This record gives sequence, C-alpha cells and structure tokens, in this order.
Amino acid sequence: MERVLGFGGFFFKAADPDKLARWYEEHLGVTRATPDNNMEPWHQEAGGTVFQPFPQNTTMFPHTSYMLNFRVSNLDAMVAQLRSAGIKVEVDPENYSFGRFASLSDPEDNPIQLWQP
Repeated sequence: MERVLGFGGFFFKAADPDKLARWYEEHLGVTRATPDNNMEPWHQEAGGTVFQPFPQNTTMFPHTSYMLNFRVSNLDAMVAQLRSAGIKVEVDPENYSFGRFASLSDPEDNPIQLWQP
C-alpha cells in the first residue's frame, strides 16, 4: 500500500497572516513560507507525529477544531523563552510516561501544545 511520507504543510486562516507568521518564526522558530516560495521552508527534526482525531466535545481545545502540537527538546527552556517574551504559558504539572506538556495560544488565540517526549 502506498502511504504518505509526512505533513507537507499546515494551512489555516488568519486575520493578519504576515504578523502571525512572524510570531511563529520569532517565538517558535517555524520559518515562514513566502508567497513567491523563495524561502526555504521550515524543516522539522525527525520524530514521531501523533495524528489523532478527538471527539467534538473535547475540552483540550474547545474553541477550534484543531490544536497545533510541537515537539521540543527542552520544555523548561522553551517555556522560559516564551515567558520572557511576555507570552502566557501553562505547564502541565504531571509527567506522563510519554512526556511533558505545556499549553499556550498564538496572538490570534489558536491553541498550541508543546510536547517534550
């Protein structure tokens, strides 16, 4: 059976796409694409990607139909970096067998979860 190789992109609407793309680049290191495709796209490090539909009534991300989850190597350092930039981040106090998590929102209130496997 032929299978997909991974995600080629995540596309979503924004009130101010340029401003939001700069925020992701500045705070999370996600290189933004340019309309003329001159820039090299963001390359993620190899690792697992969880692809999991949730029930419609989930409380994990109640205001949208999706949540971005980014793998990080050092959750504490990433949280400190974001907080020093004035970004509110909530760290889940529980250490799960599959990792640690923190939650935040981008400037347009899209939910983001950080995951240190």
